Amino acid sequence: MRRIGLSTVPATLCLLAALLTGCANTPKDVTQGWSNERLYQEARDEVSAGAWDKAIGFLDKLEGRAAGTVLAQQAQIDKAYAQYRNNDKVPAIATLDRFMRLHPTSPAMDYALYLKGLINFNDNLGLFSALINQDLSERDQKAAKESYESFLELSRRFPDSKYTPEARQRMTYIVNSLAAYEVHVARYYARRGAHVAAINRAQQALAEYQAVPAAEEALAILVYSYDALGMAQLRDDARRVLERNYPNSSYLKNPLASRQSKPWWQLFW
Repeated sequence: MRRIGLSTVPATLCLLAALLTGCANTPKDVTQGWSNERLYQEARDEVSAGAWDKAIGFLDKLEGRAAGTVLAQQAQIDKAYAQYRNNDKVPAIATLDRFMRLHPTSPAMDYALYLKGLINFNDNLGLFSALINQDLSERDQKAAKESYESFLELSRRFPDSKYTPEARQRMTYIVNSLAAYEVHVARYYARRGAHVAAINRAQQALAEYQAVPAAEEALAILVYSYDALGMAQLRDDARRVLERNYPNSSYLKNPLASRQSKPWWQLFW
């Protein structure tokens, strides 16, 4: 067995002293000795004050200490909300997914679905869209589709939930956004002379989304692109449908006219 030589003893003692000093400087857990109820109340106070980081820290501790209880479930839900308000979308979604996996019969399941939909909805809306006048339809629609799925599940599983009416309104908004996205792409193709691609995207918007604001422009793009391709019969058919459904449409004079000064989605806010 190897023995520690006398020359190594001072170094060993110094290392031990350093370790002990480090332990002495470790920050004290201020929540040590708190009851679960006090810890939850402190977390709620931080939420009310908008101190999201502190609230998340307290709720993390509570989730571990109260594991297996209803209070732990509540802590998990509240933590997801605090993460959302702290602009931590990915952790918030992960917290909600874990909650739904571990507690599929929780009375708070409707709220969890609502909150998940809301997080993705607001991610699609974006913090700066109002400042730069960017239409939601010009963005990646992944978040919008995920938001729609959460709201759809909420409305199907919990039709009487207090969160369902708002969820259904947001679903309508999302459908309009998705339709507008297809038309945005169709317009892009039409303006660059890719008329077959433009027709395909405009037709897709009309086929998949019914009675949406973007349908008017989709029909106009069909008129424009069919005309550019010399397909007179299809052009006239599309124009008749446009005239019948939108007799005062500005697109009748100019199929690729500039859009209204405010994006369609801002008209409802």
